[in-house]
Amino acid sequence: MRMSGRQKRLLVILVGLTALASAAALILTALEENIVFFHSPSALVAMSSPPRDAIRVGGLVKTDSVQRKGEVIDFTITDLTHEIAVRYKGVVPDLFREGQGVIAEGTIQKDGRFLASVILAKHDENYMPPAIAESLNYGGNK
Repeated sequence: MRMSGRQKRLLVILVGLTALASAAALILTALEENIVFFHSPSALVAMSSPPRDAIRVGGLVKTDSVQRKGEVIDFTITDLTHEIAVRYKGVVPDLFREGQGVIAEGTIQKDGRFLASVILAKHDENYMPPAIAESLNYGGNK
């Protein structure tokens, strides 16, 4: 059975679309494994059960909450409504200090403490990620 030119073009288009859809599915699956969601302390308090996967918590480092014990740093992140205790082992960024914006990536432990694996400090006095600004009511509407 011989295919006409029209049938051949249709077959090539279908094969191409199938390959494109397969590539997109593979890329989205790979990205999904690396997605880390951002939460404020208030959002975590509102959850019925805290997530067990890696998450990001953002807010301000609470004044008088930073305690250093060698390489281990304990501090509190607040969004001015709720707070979450954080423990981090390692070197924090130079801009990390009380009253500054911070994002901690890690997991919530069974005791409710957040065990951070990465600490990101606010790098510019004029910039704050929109999600943090909104959670801190800096977005313009209070």
